[in-house]
Amino acid sequence: MSNNQMRQKMADSIRFLAADMVQKANSGHPGAPMGLADIAVVLSEHLNHNPKNPSWLNRDRLVFSGGHATGLIYSLYYLWGYGLELEDLKNFRQLDSKTPGHPEYGHTAGIEITTGPLGQGVANAVGFSMASKFVGAQVNSETAALIDHNVYCLCGDGDLEEGISYEAASIAGHNRLDNLVVIYDSNRITIEGSTDLSISEDIRKRFEAQAWEVLECDGHDYGEIDAAMTQAKASDKPVIIIAHTIIAKGAGKLEGSHHAHGAPLGEDVIAEAKKSAGFDPEKKFFVPEDVMARFRCAIEEGDLLEREWIHSQKTMPLMEQNEALSALENPDFSRIEYPTFEKADATRNTNGKIMNAIARGIPSFIGGSADLSPSNKTNLNDMGVFPKGRNIYFGIREHAMASIVNAMALYGPLLPFSATFFVFSDYLKPAARIAALTGIQNFYVWTHDSIGVGEDGPTHQPIEHLSQFRALPNFYVWRPADGAENVVAWQTALEMKKSPSAFVCSRQGLAVLPTPVVGDASRGGYLLASDENAVITLMASGSEVELALNVKEKLNSMDVPVNVVSVPCYDLFIEQEKSYLDSIIIEGTKTVAIEAARGLEWYRLAETVIAMDTFGASAPAAQLFKKFGFTVESIIEKIK
Repeated sequence: MSNNQMRQKMADSIRFLAADMVQKANSGHPGAPMGLADIAVVLSEHLNHNPKNPSWLNRDRLVFSGGHATGLIYSLYYLWGYGLELEDLKNFRQLDSKTPGHPEYGHTAGIEITTGPLGQGVANAVGFSMASKFVGAQVNSETAALIDHNVYCLCGDGDLEEGISYEAASIAGHNRLDNLVVIYDSNRITIEGSTDLSISEDIRKRFEAQAWEVLECDGHDYGEIDAAMTQAKASDKPVIIIAHTIIAKGAGKLEGSHHAHGAPLGEDVIAEAKKSAGFDPEKKFFVPEDVMARFRCAIEEGDLLEREWIHSQKTMPLMEQNEALSALENPDFSRIEYPTFEKADATRNTNGKIMNAIARGIPSFIGGSADLSPSNKTNLNDMGVFPKGRNIYFGIREHAMASIVNAMALYGPLLPFSATFFVFSDYLKPAARIAALTGIQNFYVWTHDSIGVGEDGPTHQPIEHLSQFRALPNFYVWRPADGAENVVAWQTALEMKKSPSAFVCSRQGLAVLPTPVVGDASRGGYLLASDENAVITLMASGSEVELALNVKEKLNSMDVPVNVVSVPCYDLFIEQEKSYLDSIIIEGTKTVAIEAARGLEWYRLAETVIAMDTFGASAPAAQLFKKFGFTVESIIEKIK
């Protein structure tokens, strides 16, 4: 049997595993896996990975941006030897299986990142590449490299129609990410039919304009695929390989049809396809022995590659670089010398000082802003510019920025952050959701947090955003009232290894709280000020904590005893045990929450919520707080 005949047999094995999986589940997407099977076989020959150790740092990264093609993904990880069994393939898309409908990081061995929402995987691949370039700049020597792997991404027409792919490709071309290879499954089919219905741009010219090298091949010609991948690995630019494919290749009458995209092919079609390929039509989930032996070579080959890499770390040219890698991989938070704050200041300013303190103590702390670092106060002073330095200039590309940072966080030894105005978190919400769903520890800095933005008006004043992100499971929104709370927020977030955290900071100056913030702030909320026999409990976050204290002072002058609860992290506070919550929100007091935002979630804790019922307006901040009822007099009137 010739090499190409063997490749054909391997590709057909993938095709029929995928078709059988979808058919048994009566759900899924057979078209893309069958169309990509030939490419997957050749990619297997180029991919450096170790099924014995899916977390080997110098492995090639493989991102499936078209996450719906799980029939291909799970077939490959089964054949490569990542621990999936045939029974797992037979349980495709079933409850508690290892093979869910879209690939989930941490759920199935080998999956680099959770994908499914189209386009995000392209940005994730850019993120993996950027992470490798930064780590490589820290640990590679002039004569030897600890980090020299490639990043591959499989994407389709839908991925490239999503705007995030344009943002991500632009960043990749600008930074000349020469270890990035995107393989574009150009089958010209989407759910609705031919791509002619919705897109007519020249993909080659688009990527050439973004400083990529563009290659093309027949996605079913093994020689052309192999030559394209070989050329791509030698390029000094990011590369996109436009692979012209046929959806559902080998599926008989459904070959090339959009009807094969997201529905089972049918028993008769699958049987006929197997017969045409020389497979037994009666056998399901069948892999020939010679095919399995060829794929399982990945285990020994990958183990050897990692052993050679480990040995290279012990050689003289790389010993010092290995120490630098260890410092990245093992951050010592005790080295952070946090600042103290004694004067009124905007929390965007205190946050920036804290971030610089973290950067000085933690070499893996890296990130940037969506062209807003002077306003977000996120520049890491004297830390240089990516790839050698730790300041990344993402440009005005919020969605790609957040997806890139997701991948950087999963790369291994990095603690990345991203930043923008809070109102523009809308642009990156899909990536934040994936971070929460997946349990990715990264950090969002969102400044200009309320109507306190002022003259820029309602387009720039976030109203519903706190409620939106507080509703997101496993996502922790910190809105500190001063610098001391801000320090506690970061100290707590750095220890939360399986959750993203957001720091929502003010543009306007906020007073220093009268009492030192102690450990209870790390529980999300604490009793800031109290009176014996209090009849009212005021709850607030951020800039409204100062207002609550002023309301308490006025009510005290009227002989009304009041407690004030600061809640810098609502999400963490509601997770506390009932006994703690009862010690903060005293039974019998009337509870009033104050927040210059929508505030719907406060009804879980408070009887009365004083919040925003409309969008903001354009005016100086002080006038806006007065207009919308966030003054001592207005609050007391509403309490009465």
